[in-house]
Amino acid sequence: MDVREQTLDAVRKMAKRMRRNLLNTSLAAGASSSHFGGGLSIIEITATLYGAVMKYDKNNPTWSERDRFILSKGHGCLGYYTALVEAGLIPAEDLLTFEKSDSYLIGHPVINREKGIEFSNGSLGMGLSLGIGVALAGKRRNKNFKVFVVMGDGECNEGSVWEAAMSAAHFKLDNVVAILDRNNFQQTGSNAQIMSVGDLASKWSGFGWDTVEVDGHDVGQLYDALRRNTLGKPLAIIAHTIKGKGFSFSENNNDWHHKILTQAQHELAVAELGAVD
Repeated sequence: MDVREQTLDAVRKMAKRMRRNLLNTSLAAGASSSHFGGGLSIIEITATLYGAVMKYDKNNPTWSERDRFILSKGHGCLGYYTALVEAGLIPAEDLLTFEKSDSYLIGHPVINREKGIEFSNGSLGMGLSLGIGVALAGKRRNKNFKVFVVMGDGECNEGSVWEAAMSAAHFKLDNVVAILDRNNFQQTGSNAQIMSVGDLASKWSGFGWDTVEVDGHDVGQLYDALRRNTLGKPLAIIAHTIKGKGFSFSENNNDWHHKILTQAQHELAVAELGAVD
């Protein structure tokens, strides 16, 4: 097995551990519930970022040269917190405090850079604008870091997304990567029902971004896209995903946008997931 395949194999195993931790976290949340489906759809994305692509130091989480991660679709935080565990930035046992009183792990990320949580997020349409500002600051300070922004496809209904997209191209911010979680759903229904975003790849290309489409659950495709040389352009990755990915009862079932996981469902999901390394 060559170095690339060793890396991808490690990321796949990491993603499986993250799914198991997400299940346990969601069950422990109890009546507080969790944004289950949208967390599962980004697992391979965050696993590839934290497991193979991003530059960070778990022993120095505020290192000035670290890459920055912004979860614009803040409700998908279980796909983020579980990656922070794998990165060694938060202890696994803290996941069981999710949505509990006095926990720093709540339903949308709240800034805590010592724990690897770079920014507070949750109001949709804001994350990319935040990323543009961070990327501009990095350029002007001659810092060699990238800014990775994970967004929802339904979030692209927000006009602020397109203002930010236009700005990134204008300022030639090749240190910005927008990753679109293209799972075709938003909170209250499908994108097609509520406000179709159409051909996202052509839209982002039209705004001056280097744009690539991938299977958002194929870590090899994600790895190659995230390391792409964009020749002076910002990079947009349209990651085609499945909401609730991994479990028979939740895949493409928008009821699991935000729902309580029962013990029986947890046991079924653990059985479907199988052995975790």
